[in-house]
Amino acid sequence: MSAYMGEEEVIRLNRMTSAQEQLFTVEDIEALPEDERVELIDGRIYYMAAPSRTHQRLLIFLTVEIESYIRNHKGKCQVYIAPFALYLNEDNSTYLEPDLMVVCDRDKTDEKGCHGAPDLVMEIVSPSTRSRDYLLKLNKYQHGGVREYWILDTERDVIQVYDLGRNQVESYGFGDKIKVGIFPDLSITVPPVLGD
Repeated sequence: MSAYMGEEEVIRLNRMTSAQEQLFTVEDIEALPEDERVELIDGRIYYMAAPSRTHQRLLIFLTVEIESYIRNHKGKCQVYIAPFALYLNEDNSTYLEPDLMVVCDRDKTDEKGCHGAPDLVMEIVSPSTRSRDYLLKLNKYQHGGVREYWILDTERDVIQVYDLGRNQVESYGFGDKIKVGIFPDLSITVPPVLGD
């Protein structure tokens, strides 16, 4: 700290630093107003912006494709879209809202959310979530037991598909036919343009 700072400035700086270093719990998140969208990763809060039109159209497309497949095959899996809570860890410091998740064990879900690892998670990258989706969430999903993780990045025109059980990753472009690993015979071709 600068020798030129007054006592009040030092106190204010210490308060700001303490607030930035404060760790939160799932209970803190659940106490927020319903319209406040946040995620909690290792005790740190990340605010979520409203999704774009392209994001919403892409999410609807993926939901319909997967939901139709499950229904047509009389499957037991269920599709959930944000905002639907994912309580991935038992440590009370992580609360996520994936854009889309597929849960095949119905005992993991209740009215509050999914408790434990979903079978498939899909995240649609936005400018404010890029580092979380590619780094923090990838790490959480991998260590949390998620079987398959897709990152759909419309800005870079790439879809990363992580087979987390086998520790493998494949890259695709929009318009490519992509095998959904958790289902034996489902492939999805995500159209290049969904905003129009």
